[in-house]
Amino acid sequence: MSVSRPAVHPVEAPPLTEAAVHGPRVRMKDVQGMPGTKGGLFLRLSQFVFAIISVSVMATTSDFRSATAFSYLVLAVGLQSLWSLSLAFVDIYALLVKRSLRNYRAIRLFTIGDGITSTLTFAAACASAGITVLIGNDLNKCALNHCTGFETATAMAFISWFAISPSFLMNFWSLASH
Repeated sequence: MSVSRPAVHPVEAPPLTEAAVHGPRVRMKDVQGMPGTKGGLFLRLSQFVFAIISVSVMATTSDFRSATAFSYLVLAVGLQSLWSLSLAFVDIYALLVKRSLRNYRAIRLFTIGDGITSTLTFAAACASAGITVLIGNDLNKCALNHCTGFETATAMAFISWFAISPSFLMNFWSLASH
C-alpha cells in the first residue's frame, strides 16, 4: 500500500522581496482626461470643436490673408483640429472595445503630438491677438477689417489651447510615471 508521507527534504521559503514586504504594486487607474477615457474623449472633442470654429470664422473673413499671423492661425488651428479629431477616433475605439491606452509608445506619440500642436496653437493665437490689437486699437482700422471675426477666431484658438493643455499634461504625467 502506497501512502503519502511527509517530505523527507524540507524546502526553504524564498527570501522576502520588496513586493512581499510592501504588497504588490498596483497600477494607477486611468484618470479622466487621459487617452481612452470619457474625459479624454470630451477634451478631444472640445479641442476639435473650438479649433473648427476658429478656422471657420477666420476663413469667412475675406482679408485674413492680409496678415501672416492670421494665415498662421488658420494653419495651426487646422492642424490642431485634424490631430484632435484623429485622437478622438482613437478614444472612441478604445472606449468601445474597453481597452486601456497605457502603452508606452502610444503615450509617447500622444505626448509629442499634443506638445507640438499645443505650442503651435498657442503661438498662433498670441500672434493673432497681437495683430488684432494692432489693427483695432493702434491703427483704428476696424471699419475696414473684420475685427470681430479676428477676435472671435483668436478667442476660439485660445479656448482650443486651454482644452489641449490638460491632455498634454495628463499624457506627460503618464509618460513620466512609467
